[in-house]
Amino acid sequence: MSGARVTLGEGVANVATGVPVLDHLIGELAKAGKFDLALEIEPDDAEAEVGSAGAALGSALLPLIREGALGHATVPADEALATVAVERSGRPLVATNVDLTGVGGLSTDLAAKFLAGLADVAGLTLHVRLLEGEDTDHVLTAIFKALGVALRAAVGRD
Repeated sequence: MSGARVTLGEGVANVATGVPVLDHLIGELAKAGKFDLALEIEPDDAEAEVGSAGAALGSALLPLIREGALGHATVPADEALATVAVERSGRPLVATNVDLTGVGGLSTDLAAKFLAGLADVAGLTLHVRLLEGEDTDHVLTAIFKALGVALRAAVGRD
């Protein structure tokens, strides 16, 4: 069974996507955004699992983020620094200056595929900017942490 459940909380994540690097990154998103999150994806091709994970998270977040809500964050992870801005616009879009093709053994950009699934289902406009960073792991961590903080701000409740 695939699906996700998200509540406001302490940042505890139980994630099983079949893609270990993605499990870790979604855990970072939950921790930074203080979301208690459970996400499980049916086994499939790894690249399909990434998009499915984004879509499942988008579906779980949809009731928490009101139409027109905004959030943004700039977050470091070691030498990497990323900014993410979120709007629940109803017009799904991902605009990014980051190309991480081949990360985690995938032939596609893991972050872009996940973000596209999230944006499509939740009706989000997402802008992702890498301001600094060389190490791919740190870049991904900064992006997902910034996404968590920006989503929490868009929820607008503590």
